[in-house]
Amino acid sequence: MKHRIVVLGAGYAGAFVAGNLARRLSPSDIEITVVNAEPDFVQRMRLHQLAAGHRIEAPALADVFAGTGIRLRLARVTAVDPERRVVTVADAEGGGELAYDTLVHTLGSRVADQGVPGVAEHAFDVAGRPSALRLRERLDNLGGRGGGGRVLVVGDGLTGIETATEIAEARPGLSVALIARGELGARLSAGARGHLRGACDRLGVTVLEHTTVDAVEATRVRCADGTVLASDATVWTAGFAVDPIAAASGLEVTGTGRIVVDRTMRSVSHPDVHAAGDSAHAIGDNGRPLPMSCASAGYTGKQVIAAVVGHLTGRGIVNTTLAYPGNHISLGRRDGILQPVDDDGQPKPRHLGGRQAARIKSGILTMSLWATSHPTFGLPTRRHRLAAAPDASVDEALGVAS
Repeated sequence: MKHRIVVLGAGYAGAFVAGNLARRLSPSDIEITVVNAEPDFVQRMRLHQLAAGHRIEAPALADVFAGTGIRLRLARVTAVDPERRVVTVADAEGGGELAYDTLVHTLGSRVADQGVPGVAEHAFDVAGRPSALRLRERLDNLGGRGGGGRVLVVGDGLTGIETATEIAEARPGLSVALIARGELGARLSAGARGHLRGACDRLGVTVLEHTTVDAVEATRVRCADGTVLASDATVWTAGFAVDPIAAASGLEVTGTGRIVVDRTMRSVSHPDVHAAGDSAHAIGDNGRPLPMSCASAGYTGKQVIAAVVGHLTGRGIVNTTLAYPGNHISLGRRDGILQPVDDDGQPKPRHLGGRQAARIKSGILTMSLWATSHPTFGLPTRRHRLAAAPDASVDEALGVAS
């Protein structure tokens, strides 16, 4: 019987892991199934651009995985039972259960309302393709009313900064404001903060610092200091949360629901489960948890690949790099900031800004899409066969019965 690998989610981490496992392991020994709710690959890092009105490529997953032997199941994951080793899914045909021998959990994250009333009912977000398209439609309608609409972007993290500047550049007829809980660009160096402020001024983005939103309503937001701000479209970017399925399954998770993994991205409670991307609470080489980001998805995904291949083939597991080099921020299409960080996660004094930074960020996005959507590139002529028994030393170290 073939070893069954099930990958939950086909975002940057999931699609990358599935494609590489198909490249490296013999199809005579394994079968790989990818479960994803949407039929297309979503470039999440470009959803703010999609919302602003740009055309963003979304390759069909059926085409991405064509020729790899990977089975694509278009369905929504509703539950994971790690004791029985089954995943429950729902689709147009009613769904069912998928059994696995190895599970890779890469369901990612979604917008978090932080308990603020009205966010779910009235706010837009760019955490998923459907929600980004809803925001795009709303902005189109505002533009059709003379272009004087008011857009409030709540949250001054990287997503909020990119969303506010992208909308302001793409739709200059709209009034765009960015609401920051603290100082704008607090995680950046002094020079980068200055560059960011200059970009907001150039694009006409009004910045409201030290402002907390207490409630979102249909046409306005209420702030903690009593201020009421009118808004024709409120975009919520004030935090992200992981899918609650992992916590509900009985896997060991953090207080925020991320799966606790060891250095090789194996669940510390269920070693036949691996996690990557936003789903994983992974400790980087600097001793600090890796933040939710595309870079973290890439690093943790590579470690999952090395762990699964090494374990199943008996070749041993190699520790890959787990790093977070810095922040890459786009400020519209022609400006950006590259902010390196040190081992403590603090910004280094120097940064790169302007068109060169924008080109580098664009190149990173292009390479990420290409690498994910071409899983058969460099397909080896000879792929690894599974060992008669996986590496027992790893299981013994983790206390797993053979």
